[in-house]
Amino acid sequence: MDLGIAERVALVHGAGGGLGGAAAVRLAGEGAVLAVADVRAEAAEATAEVIRGKGGRVLALEWDLGDLSTIEPNIGRIEDELGPVDILVNNTGGPPPTAALGNSPTAWTEHFRSMVLSVISIADRVVPGMRDRGWGRVVTSTSSGVVAPIPNLGLSNSLRAALVGWSKTLAREVGRDGVTTNIVVPGRIGTNRIRALDESKAAREGKAVDQVADESTASIPLGRYGDPAEYAAVVTFLASAPASYVTGTLVRVDGGLIPSI
Repeated sequence: MDLGIAERVALVHGAGGGLGGAAAVRLAGEGAVLAVADVRAEAAEATAEVIRGKGGRVLALEWDLGDLSTIEPNIGRIEDELGPVDILVNNTGGPPPTAALGNSPTAWTEHFRSMVLSVISIADRVVPGMRDRGWGRVVTSTSSGVVAPIPNLGLSNSLRAALVGWSKTLAREVGRDGVTTNIVVPGRIGTNRIRALDESKAAREGKAVDQVADESTASIPLGRYGDPAEYAAVVTFLASAPASYVTGTLVRVDGGLIPSI
């Protein structure tokens, strides 16, 4: 299938990690031109090297989403070196495991800025150009916790849920201009983040990490953790031309983990 995104400029955040990196590589494999951003410069560059090795065109950016002052210079650089952003993949790092109670206002504010306000501010910068050109894709990665809140992820469940309401509202505002906006909900995908959460739960409950992972796997109908490439395939489809009638929705990539319909 021709996904119709050759030479489209895609900006992927968190591209130095498992989910973001997989999405960036898959988009590049479909011919998109990539801006790969990560808070760790070396991680962004590592993903960029993979893309270059496959013949792709890519720009690596060190980008701290918690610092809103970096948005304009980074977007400006992308526009100067690659062109205007056609595909925006929002993928932010997650906060540490916490209960819903007992978090300081400073913690809430810090993670709101990096996980929510950054996403909204970047969209405010690039979506008007998408509307003017009559084509654009906004794909925002959250967590299964926005559908079924995950115990001991109070900050994550709450803040990521804000993006679901924002994305749905945005879809109605920009749809007639050829711009779609969707949420992707990854379940237990085999990344360093999931490994860290398993380790945290193991320490909290006095169990071995492998035992925690086995218990999690037992709750997944497909009987395994997902592969980042499987997540990336869904993100790439939502960013594609054939997905032009898919907007304002939430797509689960969870192996059937979430028990609700």
